[in-house]
Amino acid sequence: MLILDRVFWLVNSAVTVAIVVIVALMLLRLIANLANPNPFGWTSQTIRRLTDPLIGPIRRALVRAGVDPKYSPLVAILATILLGWFALQIVSAVTMTLDGIIRSLLSHAMGPFVGYLLNGLLSFYILLIFLRVICSWVNVSYSHRWMRLLVSATEPLLAPLRRAIPLIGGFDVSPIVALLIVQVLQRVVAGMLIGG
Repeated sequence: MLILDRVFWLVNSAVTVAIVVIVALMLLRLIANLANPNPFGWTSQTIRRLTDPLIGPIRRALVRAGVDPKYSPLVAILATILLGWFALQIVSAVTMTLDGIIRSLLSHAMGPFVGYLLNGLLSFYILLIFLRVICSWVNVSYSHRWMRLLVSATEPLLAPLRRAIPLIGGFDVSPIVALLIVQVLQRVVAGMLIGG
């Protein structure tokens, strides 16, 4: 299990460093935009060269949505933090699931093995629901293959909830109810099969 702990620490550290570096670069871009330095200077050129691969797609999406593209560094910071959190949650769920499965197999305990496997699958389902909500916020087209995958995976739970729960203030709260249901299932699995 020491290897899993080290791999988790390494991936966790790498994702955290990537988040911090990208957020720092976006903040530098914001400061450079406000300071309005010489656009042909070395500093401006370097900051633009480093940040344009992230800012470009966000700027185009903001323009298509009718939003001022000057907010693209802020949107990039938000997207980086959300995607980083999502990556850290996946790494944590996978590591915990693998650790539990390996420990269960080594101790020849079938109940905890099934419990950790189900718990890992439910954690992955929670992340799929969360990702679908994020994609719907940023208007990812349903014709996109990843969005079709998310819809086909989450719709069996969300569709009945959407029919049963009315809109509240114009908002669809079925994903929140679905997340609560899956978390309750996780707790039941943990209590019955894993033992706490």
